[in-house]
Order: sequence, then structure tokens, then C-alpha cells
Amino acid sequence: MSTYTHESMINHHGTGILGHLAETLHVWRQRYQSRRELAKWSDRDLHDIGISWSDVAYEAEKPFWRA
Repeated sequence: MSTYTHESMINHHGTGILGHLAETLHVWRQRYQSRRELAKWSDRDLHDIGISWSDVAYEAEKPFWRA
């Protein structure tokens, strides 16, 4: 029986265009999820990290492809 590890399943031939595309999609998804989560935080949570609702609104309104 073979056991596959994460390391053994990695493509070691360098990152091609599909790898770059996959990484871009991953980053976009993370941004989208992070911004949605931030919009749910309470006033106290935002105060604790030193940002305001206007900061949240600005960040939440940005499209997922913009950093």
C-alpha cells in the first residue's frame, strides 16, 4: 500500500501558468473571505485593533482583485 505525503505530491518542475492562476484565485478568495469577515466584527473588536467603521467600509467595498 502506498502512502502519499503532501511533499511527494508537489510538482517540483516549477510553477507554470496554471500554478500562477491557482495562486491568484487562492489570494482573491482569501481577500473576499477576509473582507466579509471584517464587516461582521463588532465596534469593540474594531476598536481593539485600531480601525473604524469607515476603514471597514472602504476595505469591504474594494473588489476582490484589488489589494
